[in-house]
Parts: sequence; structure tokens; C-alpha cells
Amino acid sequence: MDLTTTEGLAGFVLAAVLAEVTPGPNMSYLAIVALGDGRRAGLAAVAGVALGLGLVGVAAALGLGALITAVPALAQVLRWGGAAYLLWLAWQGWKGADEAPEHAPRGSTLARFFRRGLVTNLLNPKAFAFYLTVLPAFVPDAAGDPARFLTMAAVYVAIATAIHASIVLAAASWHRVLGQEAAQGRLRRLLSVLLALVAVWLLVATAG
Repeated sequence: MDLTTTEGLAGFVLAAVLAEVTPGPNMSYLAIVALGDGRRAGLAAVAGVALGLGLVGVAAALGLGALITAVPALAQVLRWGGAAYLLWLAWQGWKGADEAPEHAPRGSTLARFFRRGLVTNLLNPKAFAFYLTVLPAFVPDAAGDPARFLTMAAVYVAIATAIHASIVLAAASWHRVLGQEAAQGRLRRLLSVLLALVAVWLLVATAG
């Protein structure tokens, strides 16, 4: 598909939007952070996610994605490591439901949420899948034209970041609307369960 045309670019933007609004690790995790620890913490996590998506894009452009596809052991490390990390985040979110939701735990910094967002995407099979299956359909000669691949990867990261920031702002609004800590805790636990289910779904979807 020719990305120099309006139709080609619109098709890529639509594919990127659909990829990001499909339930995955980022949506539940970012909502958990924003609901429990506030908008600033959520946006810090969004920044980490953006960097992670960007690094995965660069790695795919340099051939790491093809290497992971060719070496099953590496794919399995990514698959199980990503699922385990999501389950750990879900457990942290579940435990944090009983804490005062308007503040991060004592001693927490925005850097902590940034790092967690970063690691979430470095271990995210869904991110690799987009760069290995969807983006090459719009940049067929990715190996011979890495600059265009990286340009489209940057467009994807920008779209994803806008969606992720919207999720954080919406979750922060839920925090204000819910008002009571008990209700916020219940919603946070629900999101934690959803995040755990996403981890299981990723294992099943990437099996074989």
C-alpha cells in the first residue's frame, strides 16, 4: 500500500488505532495507575510506554523482530516473561486497592511508573506483533527502506501515546467521580483482574 497517498496513510492510521483500542496490556495497566496513583503517575507510565514502543520499533527495523521470529527460544522468553510481568503488575494493582488511592505509596516516584511502563512494552508481544505483521503491509520493502519503516513506527507511537493519555485522563476522571475510596478500590481490583486475564490471553494467543 502506497503511504504517499491519502488513502494509504489513512489506512495505516486506522490500523494503528484499531491495534491500540483492542484490549491489551497497556489499557488495563494505565487505568490502574491513573485510578490508584493519580494523573501524573499515569502520564509518567504513558511516557514509559511510548519509549518502550519506540525502542521495539527501532529493534524491529534493525532486524531483531525477525531474529525473534526465527529463534523460537527467544520468542518463548518474550512470551512468558511478558505474561509473568503483567501478572505481577495485576497483583500489585490488586494489593494497592486498599491504599489511599489519591497518593502513590510512600517513597514512590514518577520514575517508578515510567520504568514500569517501559518494561511493560519491552516485554509486550502485542507490540512486536504490530511491527512484524501490520506495519510491513504498509512498508513492504522494510529491509531496504528502514527510514520509512522508522517514520511509520514514529507515527504509530504518536497515535498510541494519544490513546494511552486519553485512557489515563479518563481514569483520573473516574477517580473524582467515584469519590469514595471503597468504590475506587473495587474498580481498581476489577481492572487488576482484567489485566491478569490479558496476560493469560496473550499466552493463549501466542501459543504454538
